Order: sequence, then structure tokens, then C-alpha cells
Amino acid sequence: MIATSHAPAAFRYYDLVMAAFVAILLLSNIIGAAKLTFVNVPFWPQGWWPAADGVFIYGAGILFFPLGYVIGDVLTEIYGFARARRVIWVGTAALLFLAFMSFIVTALPPFAGWECAASGFGGTRPPTSTADAAIPGGAICQSTYDSVFGSTWRIVVASITAFWAGEFVNSFVMAKMKVWTRGRALWTRTIGSTVVGQGVDSLIFYPVAFYGIWTTEAVLTVMVTNWALKVVWEAVLTPVTYVVVNRLKAAEGVDLYDIGTDFSPFGSTRRPDGGVPLKR
Repeated sequence: MIATSHAPAAFRYYDLVMAAFVAILLLSNIIGAAKLTFVNVPFWPQGWWPAADGVFIYGAGILFFPLGYVIGDVLTEIYGFARARRVIWVGTAALLFLAFMSFIVTALPPFAGWECAASGFGGTRPPTSTADAAIPGGAICQSTYDSVFGSTWRIVVASITAFWAGEFVNSFVMAKMKVWTRGRALWTRTIGSTVVGQGVDSLIFYPVAFYGIWTTEAVLTVMVTNWALKVVWEAVLTPVTYVVVNRLKAAEGVDLYDIGTDFSPFGSTRRPDGGVPLKR
């Protein structure tokens, strides 16, 4: 394996890692974002913030969304900041298209006979509609559909901005720490970059999306709880990160360091100096 600051012209698995990153990003926003769940921590001291009764409330999506940060760490560790930057922009474009498509689809008028069946016809009438049979099933289904796929402009702006800023910070910290640690102690930079990156993500998303709608205490509670759970989840997945990183490094045959890299989010993937071999 060659330790260098010069990336080869092509990688074997870069496109697959990019696809996995974008897939997890979109699925986490579609499937997990609309549902709140909870975990009961019986040993949590009574009355302590942020869960006075030991019940931590969090968005279900954070169970899988941190996998995106793991893959983001893998991207920067193996392929360098420049190629991670490209993936972040691809993910941002995918989120923008998701928001646009959701807006168009939810805005379309529902067919009155739509009963929420997968085929659109012949399903069981929604239970909530039995209270008033005069309400078309389509109207009930549209309301349910909107609650899952519809978002206010604040949530859309908050989600995309938080992802963009958090991912770039995560990748920047990861790349810098790799140089500082000379490639040693991978766990320090995966967890350290997540602490900072997820911190930026949470600090942007929750106030922008919910301040003035939720109470200030609720915003702070959910923000801190979700940030802490994401960091813990990242730490738990550290052994998996080690396995993936080691195998991909061996497969790609290169260990890339970001020395002389342009860390601007709008920078180029090309290096003017051609890169230099490194000694460790």
C-alpha cells in the first residue's frame, strides 16, 4: 500500500461507496424522518435533563442516518476530501430533487376513490374515515400522505443546509486529523469528526426547522438528545468502520493524505502539485 497525497486517476469502488452514501441519505430522509420514537433508559437519574423521566425521544431516522456519516468517514479516509466533496454535492442535489418531487406529488389533487391501497383501488377504507362516511377516502389518504412526505419550507431548508454544512465539516475534520495523527488511531478521527460534524448539523437543523414552533426547551432537548445518540451510534459502529476502511484500502492499494488540498466546498478535485509520496 502506498501512502501518498496524490490520488490515482480512478478507484475501483469509489462509485459504489458514493451510491451507498446517497441511498442511505435519501432513505433516511424518506422513511425515518417522519416518525418519532423513544428509548427508556431505566438507570437515567430522575429529573436530569434532557430526559427527566428517563425517556429519550428521537427521530427514527437517526438509527440509519449515522451510517451516512460512517460512509462519509470512509470516503474521506480512503478517497480524500476532494472526492468526498463531490459526493456531498451529489447528495445535496439528490436532497433538492427529493424536496422538489415531494412538493409536486403532494400538491397533485387526490382521486376521491383512492383508499390508500398500494394499487390505488380496492383497498380497505382508512379507519379514520369511518367517523364521517361523507368524506372521500382520497381526502383522508391525502392527509396521511402529506403528513409523511409533505414538509414546510423551513424543514426543507433546515435539512438540506444542515446536511451540507455538517458533512463538509465532518470531512474537513476527518482529513485534517488524519494528517495530524499520521494515519494512526482511526477511531479518534471518526468519532472526533462526528462530534463536530453532527454538532454543526444539529445546531443548524433544529433551530431553523422548529424554533418558534416548539418551545425553546423542546428544541434544545431534542437537539442535544439526537446529537448524543448519533455520536454514540458512531462510536458503536467503530469496529465496522475499521473493517471497511482496512479492506477498501487494501483493495484500492493507496492510503491518501490531504496535504496541500483545497478545502473549499467549491474547490476543484485536481491538485496543481501532482501530490507527493509520504513517509510514516
